[in-house]
Amino acid sequence: MKSIKARSAGLAVAAVALAGAAGVAAVPARAGGEGVPPGQRGKLIDSRPLTNLAALPSASANRFVTYTSEGVGGKRITVTGTVAVPEGEPPRGGWPVLSWAHGTTGTADNCAPSADAAGGPVRDYLSITEAYLDRWVSNGFAVVQTDYEGLGTPGGHPYMNGVSEANTLIDIVRAARKADHRIGRDWFVAGHSQGGQATLYTAAADQKPRDLRLKGAVAIAPGSSMSQTAQYVKAQYPGAEIALPFLFVLLNGAHAADPSFVPEDLLTPEAAAVAKAGRTDACLFQLKQLSANLPLNRVFRPDADLTRFEEYYNAQEALGLDVRVPTLVAQGTADREVSPAATQNVVADLCKRYGGIAYRPFEGADHRGAINASFETSLTFAQAIQNGEAPPSTC
Repeated sequence: MKSIKARSAGLAVAAVALAGAAGVAAVPARAGGEGVPPGQRGKLIDSRPLTNLAALPSASANRFVTYTSEGVGGKRITVTGTVAVPEGEPPRGGWPVLSWAHGTTGTADNCAPSADAAGGPVRDYLSITEAYLDRWVSNGFAVVQTDYEGLGTPGGHPYMNGVSEANTLIDIVRAARKADHRIGRDWFVAGHSQGGQATLYTAAADQKPRDLRLKGAVAIAPGSSMSQTAQYVKAQYPGAEIALPFLFVLLNGAHAADPSFVPEDLLTPEAAAVAKAGRTDACLFQLKQLSANLPLNRVFRPDADLTRFEEYYNAQEALGLDVRVPTLVAQGTADREVSPAATQNVVADLCKRYGGIAYRPFEGADHRGAINASFETSLTFAQAIQNGEAPPSTC
């Protein structure tokens, strides 16, 4: 995110969490798992046919799965997601896997992608990502998509918690292999926005036990600088109204990670009602509607202390990560929610510790447009790694 001074001059834009050119280089905790016993990570609890709009049309089989993973604080959690398997005979070693990290949908249970339906609360976003994922299936990848911790399952959704996200992305691959034995060990992780940040955490995760082989990562417009969102709105900087719906998602995410953090303690009664709706049934699209007429000077209480919010989200930045696999970072040049400067800053930081990072801008693509705009480049990137070719780098 650009500095506060730059933003006050009207040079910054809002992000999925707000994004810009600078951030706090907090070294996050490592994903991969020290809490839940390895044998319980990715344990398949249930698998059944998937018939709603989350089913990908090019797949030979679509399944809804429930599995175990490790959530915030190392606790054992139950997670849901979907598995789509290509048509035809798998290659030797089984179908390669794409584990998809979805972007911001919200924190209420009905915001889970696996529950997608006509007229559903996140259909506007999922109609884009499902068409994108279907292209991976038609090109010979088994596609798995986690709902993340707390979306459609007990407990809250700790939005943008990098370790929790990464664990659920890893463990759904394990569960998918138990659900369909045609699925192989080799896998890629890809994600957009919130999922772009999750992808980078996954690329940095400890890959133990070595029952899976993460080969590469694709991060599309990864969210960053989340901690600055509250101050951005409180100070009423230009573009803050775009950030406002995301603020409520962030507040609820921090509450899910630490229930002693209570969003209502910071908010006016009007804003508190919006935050509460975000925990019960309002997804991102509905939060945009609910906050559309909320004046920026009526969001925070005059005595609101943002310290805990800022400290928590500073710790969720991708800055400071030690990425371990070749990683493609894609960014639309017309993105008003995650700025190119933000993403370039993340790439520059990652390159300090790992040389296998490739940055690819897509001219004229906005935040969601970057998903489809980057598909061919992402597919070529994954196929090259599968074929043993040297992955590109711009470090």
